[in-house]
Amino acid sequence: MSDKPSLQPKPGLIEQFRESQHPIVSIARDVLWAVAVVGVIALVLFLVSGIWPAVVAIESESMVPNMNVGDLVFVVAPDRFGALQTFEDGQVSGYMKYNEYGDVIIYRPNGADSVHPIIHRAMMRVEGGETVDTLNGLNLGYTAPHEGYITWGDNNPVPDQVVAYPGLGQIEPVKEEWIVGKALFAIPVIGYLPLHLLEVAVALIALMILWDYLSERRKKETDNDSRKRRP
Repeated sequence: MSDKPSLQPKPGLIEQFRESQHPIVSIARDVLWAVAVVGVIALVLFLVSGIWPAVVAIESESMVPNMNVGDLVFVVAPDRFGALQTFEDGQVSGYMKYNEYGDVIIYRPNGADSVHPIIHRAMMRVEGGETVDTLNGLNLGYTAPHEGYITWGDNNPVPDQVVAYPGLGQIEPVKEEWIVGKALFAIPVIGYLPLHLLEVAVALIALMILWDYLSERRKKETDNDSRKRRP
């Protein structure tokens, strides 16, 4: 009496998805892998920085030459790795960031979520009703409507609080709750990727599709060659 061949158990859905050679399944597998890697990186960045988003891209020349368009800036919570220091604080303590005294902060102008945050240097902290006669050698005569930070782009002729932001009016002193974070370090050029995220995503998807197509074609050619060599 001969033994019947044992039936192999049918692979589960996860195993089928992992081993499938179907082009669409292969692309979906690549996309999920990319999403997982990005998710892990995002989690690590959040744990280190204490805020989200943990990176921003420089979009203007207001901080040139210390920060340039296309720089990718790693952002941390205002009290991370030491208390937030202004330009005035830095002059006393000697603390410098990006070749100047004081921290560079990322903030929402007038607390608005509808516009891109601004990344400028924190110059000094003022109380409501306080008048700033001069700042960094410039005559201001500015009276603060409320407490907050006076900010200034390194490449700008005047501080933010004496200019108007389109759709918001005059920029007010930056309240604590308007601060997204402070700049820790910047990587040149890499910031162009998030600035052109759609184009980068399309290019990556196209490359993955091309790679899968070429891999499948190479496999078929190898199989055909193997059949031809058989006696």
